[in-house]
Amino acid sequence: MQEQQLEKLEGRVASVIYFNDDNGYTVLRLDVDDGSQAIVVGCMPMAAPGESLTAWGNWTRHATHGEQFKAAYTERTMPTDAASIYDYLSSRVIKGIGPATAAQIVGKFGDDALDVLRDHPEKLATLRGISRQKADQMSAAFRQQTGMRALMEFLGSAGIAPLLALRLYRCYGDDALSMVEQNPYILSSVQVGASFAEADALALANGMEQDSPLRIAAALLFELRHNSENGHCFLPVDKLTAATAQLIGVEPEQVGEGLDILLDGGDVVCEPVSNVTACYISQLYAAEVFVAHRLRQMADYTYTTRAVRVERIIEKLEAEQGFRFAPLQRQTLDAAVSRQLVVITGGPGTGKTTSVRAVLELFDTMGLETMLAAPTGQAAKRLSDLTGREASTIHRLLEASFSPETDSTVFRKNENDRLRCDALILDECSMVDMSLMRAVLAAIGPSCRLVLVGDADQLPSVGPGAVFRDLIRSGVAQTVRLTEIFRQKQESRIVLCAHQINRGEMPELRANTAGVYFLRRREAESAAETIVSLCQERLPKNMGVAPGQIQVLTPTRKGAAGTEELNRRLQQALNPPSVGGKQEFAFAGRIYREGDRVMQVRNDYDIEWKTDSLESGYGVFNGDIGYIRAIDPGAESFTVDFDGRLAVYGCEQASELDHAWATTVHKSQGSEYRAVVLSAVRAAPQLMYRSLLYTAVTRAAELLVIVGDEDVIRLMVENARRAKRYSGLRIRLLHEDE
Repeated sequence: MQEQQLEKLEGRVASVIYFNDDNGYTVLRLDVDDGSQAIVVGCMPMAAPGESLTAWGNWTRHATHGEQFKAAYTERTMPTDAASIYDYLSSRVIKGIGPATAAQIVGKFGDDALDVLRDHPEKLATLRGISRQKADQMSAAFRQQTGMRALMEFLGSAGIAPLLALRLYRCYGDDALSMVEQNPYILSSVQVGASFAEADALALANGMEQDSPLRIAAALLFELRHNSENGHCFLPVDKLTAATAQLIGVEPEQVGEGLDILLDGGDVVCEPVSNVTACYISQLYAAEVFVAHRLRQMADYTYTTRAVRVERIIEKLEAEQGFRFAPLQRQTLDAAVSRQLVVITGGPGTGKTTSVRAVLELFDTMGLETMLAAPTGQAAKRLSDLTGREASTIHRLLEASFSPETDSTVFRKNENDRLRCDALILDECSMVDMSLMRAVLAAIGPSCRLVLVGDADQLPSVGPGAVFRDLIRSGVAQTVRLTEIFRQKQESRIVLCAHQINRGEMPELRANTAGVYFLRRREAESAAETIVSLCQERLPKNMGVAPGQIQVLTPTRKGAAGTEELNRRLQQALNPPSVGGKQEFAFAGRIYREGDRVMQVRNDYDIEWKTDSLESGYGVFNGDIGYIRAIDPGAESFTVDFDGRLAVYGCEQASELDHAWATTVHKSQGSEYRAVVLSAVRAAPQLMYRSLLYTAVTRAAELLVIVGDEDVIRLMVENARRAKRYSGLRIRLLHEDE
């Protein structure tokens, strides 16, 4: 525990000044045992006057509110005497009880009032104006509050942050404490956010044996989930067994009993795939099987059309647009008319956008209701700008939310409530993972057309699988590969550079014309200084590119030219502090300031957003980029503007956001920027490969500045490896009928 390193403060809660219901952040006034008063701030959900409170933390000085005690952990004791119980109940901390009702309850039951409220609501119903129904409601509200308190104290004793207790309670409600006592490993779920190490430490501290089958089962699930985040749909059983044994310090032969528990409970499925025994999380297994079956089913379905009618439609489109389609683009239109599933792939400048516009016009002419979607907000906005039609993120299109019951993402649009469209065009499909593709295929009708668009040579999805690449490699779907670079794009050195890289050729770096520039900086420190100078002065002054139109990309988070250090430097250069001006706050060693560019780094389905025109909704998703519009120091909250959608965060939720002047190439997928500054200095070997460099270059629309070392670029160009992903989709597509 950390309390020994912190100061201790004890007293009685005099009043609660502020409470944020979203994150539990509280500001309260404490009557300290030595007779003084103190302002205590921290995550203390449901704190109320009359409670005894012990806090461990440190004294800080707030710029506006003066000296405060910032609590890291607290222990609270319910009031025991009648006067304190009255203060507690009259504060309205219990729903349905105000000062008048509190006076009645305490006047009747005295020091026993809280016992009666918790255990004997029928006695409350003997008081004037309190029906049995109301008494039961008040009792339930009180038990809920005490349950939250007990949960916080149980987790706090193991040094687990109060914010995690709040998340756990939101997921499991009144059952949270009993569930975490029975299985501490639910703390390490994505929605709660504790590390496996924290959950494991709690389990061992509460008597769980090192070789307990429950512990082994939890470790197996952790390994499978961890590897799914690295792109794998399954792990071979021998690799899973070895990794789990090493993680928790048991013998490999002991792992089998935990695996049997998971197999018997339906949490894991094992099945032969390509001469290995593949172990899947059951949801991913079901997703892969469903996706394979549905894609193969759609690939085999054709529509009966008359060639003359198709030709007339194409001629009409050509007349309206003022140019003739290239042969491969005409092939795309022919396929879109006759096939239920069409795949369009190609690099930059090969006409994917023109093809999508043409297909959209074609579907309009055919009288089809067509929807457009992409995996990220940036990609959806770009698709909308390019087509002039409304486009949505896949999550919003399918109305995603989080289900505590299944501990997973759920989609309101599914087999039982399908999308009302005749066709769906899905862009940036290389980013779509197995689970998301399953959700898309479940939500479209049996006869709905699906057009999948993307660049198969870009990085694969962050989540499990390589769906787009595997579908193309299987050959089962009608696929149009656009290869010709159109005349208007042949003058773009960005496009030519990207295609050179994709062919394994070293791009020409010395010309420094037509939108591509190379600045040699062999050391990371020198590269970082140059990158900051480019964003702060050189590009705005010499090229007329505002800092807000520049995106710095780098392969890595670490080092002098990684995102963490670059964001710190860029914040200082582009959004420095101002005396008496911009508000700011510190969290986890970072400063968040009004005007900062930030990126959401985890899906949060509970955050409400509103627009200035009073539209509203829920959900901010991984990869969404915005800027901090305002910080409210008193409320310990801040507002982020995501392209006009305003979301309010508690300061304790800052862990969901990264600064985003510099982002990793992986995080930039699906986005396009007017200007890209690419850091090309040495990083971890596993990040030095061709498709990562290709993806970075293709993010730039008008200007690309590479800062780094030619030898690093050559190394990446020559490294054509693709990280192996364990997935059975391609095999299932090829052998669907067997």
